[in-house]
Amino acid sequence: MKLVHLETDRLILRPILVSDTHDLFELDSNPEVHRYLGNEPLKTIDQVPAIINHIHNQYTANGFGRLAVELKDSGEFIGWSGLKYETEIRDFNYTDLGYRLMPKYWGNGYANESSIAALDWGFKHLNTDLICAAVAPGNVASQTVLQKLHFEEKEQFDFENLPHHWFEMTRGRWFKKESVFS
Repeated sequence: MKLVHLETDRLILRPILVSDTHDLFELDSNPEVHRYLGNEPLKTIDQVPAIINHIHNQYTANGFGRLAVELKDSGEFIGWSGLKYETEIRDFNYTDLGYRLMPKYWGNGYANESSIAALDWGFKHLNTDLICAAVAPGNVASQTVLQKLHFEEKEQFDFENLPHHWFEMTRGRWFKKESVFS
């Protein structure tokens, strides 16, 4: 199986590796990063191997999963982005778009840029007509990213006793809007 590797003008999106352990711990131990993710940042670096194993299992089972995001000019790890096959959030399975970046890189358009690459790859290479995203209440930055990408907000749903925003992008809508991002 060939793993997904994507490039944009400023970013490289590549499979997450065991060598990313320290960077993933820095990302996921940050309370600011976990503000809208249940407020449960990692406590020890010993928790990271299970996360990497889970992602690698997604690569094996589905042929895709979240990707590490690096700055193209320096190779610096700034977070992760991309698609995964989601089976736990709703009462149905779906292809999910997500991103998580180190706070010092917020506000630079990296979530948007990496998401465009992931969506384009997903609609061209996966047998899916729909890619979705769930956003916690109050996470205005992620809602804004999805609105810039022309996702449609469809509804709110409860997850972990909180109403979440539900966004959808169809294959047809993506290819109509694709010229906006070129």
